[in-house]
Amino acid sequence: MSTLIPIRRALISVSDKTDLIPFARSLVELGVEIISTGGTARAVSEAGIQVIPVEQVTGFPEMMDGRIKTLHPAIHGALLGRRDLDAHMNAMAEHDITPIDLVCINLYPFEQTIVNPEVTPEEAIEQIDIGGPAMLRSAAKNHAFVTVVTGADQYDRVINELKDHDGHTTLDLRRDLAAAAFMRTAQYDTAISAWMCSRREEEFPSLLRLTYAHHSDLRYGENPHQKAVLYSNPASPEPSVITGRVLHGKPLSYNNINDAAAALELIQDLGDVAPDRASAAVLKHTNPCGAATADDLPTAFDLAYAGDPLAAYGGILALSRTVDIETARRICDGQKFLEVIIAPDYHEDALAALGERWKNVRLLAIGALTRSGRRQIQYRSIPGGMLAQERDLKRAIAGNWSHAAGPQLDDVTLAEAAFIWTVVKHVKSNAVAIGRGGQLLGAGAGQMDRVASCRLAVEKAGGRITGDRPAIAASDAFFPFPDGPQVLIDAGVSVIVHPGGSKRDQETFDLCNERNVTCMLTGVRHFRH
Repeated sequence: MSTLIPIRRALISVSDKTDLIPFARSLVELGVEIISTGGTARAVSEAGIQVIPVEQVTGFPEMMDGRIKTLHPAIHGALLGRRDLDAHMNAMAEHDITPIDLVCINLYPFEQTIVNPEVTPEEAIEQIDIGGPAMLRSAAKNHAFVTVVTGADQYDRVINELKDHDGHTTLDLRRDLAAAAFMRTAQYDTAISAWMCSRREEEFPSLLRLTYAHHSDLRYGENPHQKAVLYSNPASPEPSVITGRVLHGKPLSYNNINDAAAALELIQDLGDVAPDRASAAVLKHTNPCGAATADDLPTAFDLAYAGDPLAAYGGILALSRTVDIETARRICDGQKFLEVIIAPDYHEDALAALGERWKNVRLLAIGALTRSGRRQIQYRSIPGGMLAQERDLKRAIAGNWSHAAGPQLDDVTLAEAAFIWTVVKHVKSNAVAIGRGGQLLGAGAGQMDRVASCRLAVEKAGGRITGDRPAIAASDAFFPFPDGPQVLIDAGVSVIVHPGGSKRDQETFDLCNERNVTCMLTGVRHFRH
């Protein structure tokens, strides 16, 4: 039996009508008869292309608000019937079923619908396609005889093959398209399942089922000898590195993705504490080495990059506002090198300037940096199991802190303290950060003791600790002894922010009072491992 199958009859039913008309017109020019449904049939007909409404094939009208239109033996028999079996062909002839040789379906836009934070459950449910996936599965199962098309990016390949093979398709093409169809229905069902599970009130179920869809293969993992792949959460309504648009540069690597995700989280948190100011952050290995807020984006970038230019080389830059040409010029100036730049969007001239400066820098447009407000759980796999916890979305609210020692702070200094407390939340524990005036000056990250973190933060900040504004130090957890605060105060820090809770807190308070240093207690710990 020849593996070339003629295409005589096609069923087209698409929600995304990108390039629909040229595709349908090409099919008709190749002698293909077109069946279609609802809005697709209208669009094709209005373009002057002859089309057979699906109800003429089934003998039943579309009903129940379109829920029922293709779930009929005249459709699925035409897709599933094996052309090499007499019993199948005889059954089709007996019931007046004409074979359908090509199906083009791209499903209701469920994924796009649930991204809208205002969408109601009823609206989301109505975007769950039933007939579409059923037809895709029927056609893909019978790919020995049926060609199944699931996206506009496949149209040219199908038409070119039909032209090359006198109106026939090859088994290789049909097999490839069938695999893509099953992958598409799997992704679609995964998105629905993830959305359904996210709406359950049970916070930590007794049996955990995670539904993530394959997004892309990665060149390797953290190191070249480790294989890696990226999965996406189809039900996530938030902007993310996964859903962002790469406007320039090479594909993101495993480490790029991990670092960029951390940078995005920090810039979102800075937006919470300083919503009226521009924010910028530079991260290296998921740790902030620079962060700042300012009245405008170019200044915020300058301050952030100046926090630790040495560490910033090869880092990830995140910005809270659309990148304009002046910000782009500041970024491009000098001997800087960045792996990834993340921003809500870019002006065309800024995009061109950055792309010309670095051929391979990844320029990622995230869109609005909104949060969903929906309960969010994060997961971390360990050998033999999985850890699950709520995401740490606790905001810095300086008005809720306790004044434990030293002079009272004015509102401006309190706001600056909230900034550095937000930054230290994103530094790996044991974490200490020093800043002034809305700028990170130095951080000590990932040390086994807190005194070492204090020393590293002081070393990074250098002589900049002394200045016209108070230098503020934040610690992600309490100081078990006053030795860490002693290091900070000796270096010139005049405000210390930490959660409190140590049995020896009073020793730290006494030291602060003795040295005229303000100590503020947040009552919140921000370990990050």
